[in-house]
Amino acid sequence: MTLQKNSPYTLAIIQARMGSTRLPGKLLLDFHGHTIVEWIYKRVSQANLLDGLIFAIPTTIDNDILEDHITAMGGIVYRGSENDLVDRFYQVAHKYKADRIVRVCADNPMICGEVIDHLIEYYDHNQCDYAYNHIPRNNLYPDGLGAEICSIALLDEIKKRAVTAGHKEHLFNYIWDNQSNYNIKTFDPSDHRLIHPELKLDLDTPEDYRYLSKRPYKIGMTAVEIIALSLT
Repeated sequence: MTLQKNSPYTLAIIQARMGSTRLPGKLLLDFHGHTIVEWIYKRVSQANLLDGLIFAIPTTIDNDILEDHITAMGGIVYRGSENDLVDRFYQVAHKYKADRIVRVCADNPMICGEVIDHLIEYYDHNQCDYAYNHIPRNNLYPDGLGAEICSIALLDEIKKRAVTAGHKEHLFNYIWDNQSNYNIKTFDPSDHRLIHPELKLDLDTPEDYRYLSKRPYKIGMTAVEIIALSLT
């Protein structure tokens, strides 16, 4: 995905690193003929309402191989603090002059461009500080198809107020810990075929990897096709 010059400028930032403690090096694991990071890159790139896509990875040497792989795919990489994730997002968002950011987690190989588009549309038509559809918290989405969105103004505020390690290590922990100060919204899928909050499609552990490897997923599948296959 090339960087556009639309306004407002919506930038997807994919949070990625090699140092997973539960499944080290998972982003370069083979998953149905492609690496995990390639699944994420190709599937996020299918979103029609994104203006740009950047991988935000740590500066540590173990992530050099990840940068090489991403750039070989045609992706754009920004490298920043490993432990201060808020600063990593803040720096890349301002570097590319984003008006709002869509956070994508590299644990989600099944993420769907169409579900990201639903999130952006919802955010555009509902007044809120932050919206999400990546986890089934107060909504009926499966775990692992969607993303999170906020304005650059909110990211700037998080940067200013997130002073503890717990708030710096996770991008939106600060607003979740101070929910009364923010308008946080989510929503259910408009397509009833996507209503399966019991499904876990993200990739955290070796057990997740083995489970998701058993079904013949294809990198170009739609959300509906992924859900249907997951239910067999």
